[in-house]
Amino acid sequence: MSAGKNARKTALGRGLDALIPMQRTGDDPVPENDLLPQAPLSIAEIPVDWIAANPWQPRSHFDEEALAELADSIRMQGIIQPLTVRRLSDQSYQLISGERRLMASKRAGLATVPAYVRTANDEQMIELALIENIQRQDLNPLEIAMGYKRLMEECHLVIEQVGEKVGKKRSTVNNYLRLLKLPPDIQLALREERLSMGHARALLGLEDPMQQLLVFRKAIDNGWSVRQVEEEVRRLQQPAPPAQPKPPTAYELQLRTLQQQLSSRYGTRVRIQTSERGVGEIRLSFFSDDDLNRLLALLDPS
Repeated sequence: MSAGKNARKTALGRGLDALIPMQRTGDDPVPENDLLPQAPLSIAEIPVDWIAANPWQPRSHFDEEALAELADSIRMQGIIQPLTVRRLSDQSYQLISGERRLMASKRAGLATVPAYVRTANDEQMIELALIENIQRQDLNPLEIAMGYKRLMEECHLVIEQVGEKVGKKRSTVNNYLRLLKLPPDIQLALREERLSMGHARALLGLEDPMQQLLVFRKAIDNGWSVRQVEEEVRRLQQPAPPAQPKPPTAYELQLRTLQQQLSSRYGTRVRIQTSERGVGEIRLSFFSDDDLNRLLALLDPS
């Protein structure tokens, strides 16, 4: 591992240590692969029935086949990476991270599981559960977006603070949050991995949800790449060319000629309007009382 990677890992460890203090009792050894190698902690074998699910778990979908494979692995080799929990009472714990391992352990028939015991209040539980899952688990983009949103809403953070806690740029966090503005059909395709994050980001270039859905369906039906979606979005973003005026018909040209003749004859502006049924009117404009009397004299047949 490079020095840069080591530095990032150490920085992440310090961030989590500051967020959630860990406790150790007695002379329990510190696992070499623990995220916080210098932090005090306790590892205990805890009955699975004593561990309640994490109500702030950001992952909403668990692949059944992957769970079955993990249960088989745990049945043969046990749990390699302990869970992380907080203690509520003597026989009550709440899961912070490791829900897949807990579910698979129950399927494998384990009575107890190894777990790190941390001290955390509700707000810290939310932060740690979201941060550890985002950093360690393969969440789909929508689950990550929901995690960022919950960090903002439930922990009263702004985008910059969320970015600092999860080690992401502000623009990256904002791009995930924008996914939550997409129409439900597109969000579902993103959740089911029928659409990639790149496709979704390209669709966000369109403000009209109907246009987003139109391009989305074209992309799904035709198997478009991200570049093809981007090109279609750019095409739709271009302003429509101005409509070319239709050339006048022969009848319209005749009316224009008649208007000019009447205007010359009466010395004023003349406008002729007609309908498709041949019904219409002729309008003569006047600009003073004298002008009106002049026109009346010209129109008087006597």
